[in-house]
Amino acid sequence: MRLTALLGLGLSLGSLFSAVLSEPTEEVAPPPEVVATAAFPEENTFNHVVNGQKNLLTVTIENKSGQNLTLLSIAGSLTHPDTNALLKNLTSQQYGVPLLEDVKIQLPYIFYSEFKPGDHRLNVWVQHAAGDKVYTVDAFESVVTIVEPPVSFFDLKMLSTYLILLGLVGGAGYYTYLAYAPPKKKSKKPATSSVSAPVGTVTATGAGGYQEEWIPEHHLKKTKSAKKSGGVTSGTSADELSGAELSGTEGRRRKGKK
Repeated sequence: MRLTALLGLGLSLGSLFSAVLSEPTEEVAPPPEVVATAAFPEENTFNHVVNGQKNLLTVTIENKSGQNLTLLSIAGSLTHPDTNALLKNLTSQQYGVPLLEDVKIQLPYIFYSEFKPGDHRLNVWVQHAAGDKVYTVDAFESVVTIVEPPVSFFDLKMLSTYLILLGLVGGAGYYTYLAYAPPKKKSKKPATSSVSAPVGTVTATGAGGYQEEWIPEHHLKKTKSAKKSGGVTSGTSADELSGAELSGTEGRRRKGKK
């Protein structure tokens, strides 16, 4: 009984293996032949990627599969140049345009970088679809150099930043000066006596008369002596007589004496 059971088990296993080996294996279809390349513009000969600015790659795609395909997207990433570790994913541009058989097309791929300057590996790939299957084709893989944008003296953003910084530094310096600088000592100037002008106006007291309190004393003495001699008219001082009048008066006196 045991022998027959073992023989039956062996026969069943043999038939199972033979059935598996006799099944035809499905052949895996190769991916459609699509060639994709990418390059920087001619003026960017050193493959520089500028931070904060638009960076352009021209992607050339050629469909050699013998059938029409669909271009889905173009994407990229930055990786470490030695370890190939992912550092940052770049922009993914969606297209959804047909890739006709044996037709070559060129499309722009624009991306922006905000990464520390240095050498990094740039990877750009193309995704296309054949029916319900999606395939990926590498278009660019090379070491690029990330650089900062050149500084321009006419950059309004930089000028405004410099003005704000100068204003802050100037305000802080002025506040520090007021807080810690010793106050200036005021110099005492000697008081100067000023001659006060007479209040009011000098008016005549009558015909040919003046207020004598405003006339110097020596002028009053000369005027009184001239009046006594009879040679000076009222209201005229002896200093105001001209040389011609004095000579005429002396001449009349001499004639009277004769």
